[in-house]
Amino acid sequence: MPVAHFRFYAELNDFLPPERRFTEFAYGFLDVATVKDRIESFGVPHTEVDLILVNGQSVDFAYRVQDRDRISVYPVFEAFDIAGLTRLRPEPLRDLRFVLDVHLGRLAGYLRMLGFDTLYRNRCTDERLAEVSRHEHRILLTRDVGLLKRGSVTHGYYLRATQPREQLAEVVGRFDLGRLAKPFSRCLRCNTLLAQAGKDQVRHQLPVQVALLHDEFLRCPDCGRAYWKGGHFRRMRQLIDASMQAREYRDRLLGGSTGAPQKTSASESAIGGIGCQGEAKL
Repeated sequence: MPVAHFRFYAELNDFLPPERRFTEFAYGFLDVATVKDRIESFGVPHTEVDLILVNGQSVDFAYRVQDRDRISVYPVFEAFDIAGLTRLRPEPLRDLRFVLDVHLGRLAGYLRMLGFDTLYRNRCTDERLAEVSRHEHRILLTRDVGLLKRGSVTHGYYLRATQPREQLAEVVGRFDLGRLAKPFSRCLRCNTLLAQAGKDQVRHQLPVQVALLHDEFLRCPDCGRAYWKGGHFRRMRQLIDASMQAREYRDRLLGGSTGAPQKTSASESAIGGIGCQGEAKL
């Protein structure tokens, strides 16, 4: 039986069973398949892979695995120059925009709070998510490995963290969002950019005390929701600051974090202002 030897490096080991992590292992096969298919059969989505070396030579995903091949698989390189090798990931997107799967509603709100164009709908098929990611050039964020294995997905990322605030720190660190963030510039409900509004324009939406204490307001042109620096603004500002400082998020996440989903409180779902119906449409 033909046998190939595989080794996965760095965070790619997150997808492997314990006995295959950080070590070379043998894999016997009878059928002829591409290295992409072999890698994904071990549970590693192609969107996480940036370089494959077969017997010391870089190859693309179409390479067909042969008997006695020694295959090394590497994740995205942040600190090493691999110019001249067959880099597998497509060019980075010029504008960082996201689409999130149905289980990441809290994270969607946090990313919008940082000012990033983030599509989210709590009812959306995997096929539709992959289609939106590809045709609108959006990075697909998910904890569904199978979704990232779809061939149509070119830009995607598997979230290791399970809690929304840790997920935010992970995404900020992974995509270096600190330099691009524009906090409190986008509607948390609709994803639309906010516009300045005079008090008279939103007075009918304001609690009496808010109208007395505040003079600066933002308003969503689509849903009409009004925003102001309410009493919980400081808490949200602290959350943003903590996330923006996330550079070594992997150190905190290697142990994994589990637990039941948390409910969204009113103080965590808005800067301030009234509620409204509706969500970003895909």
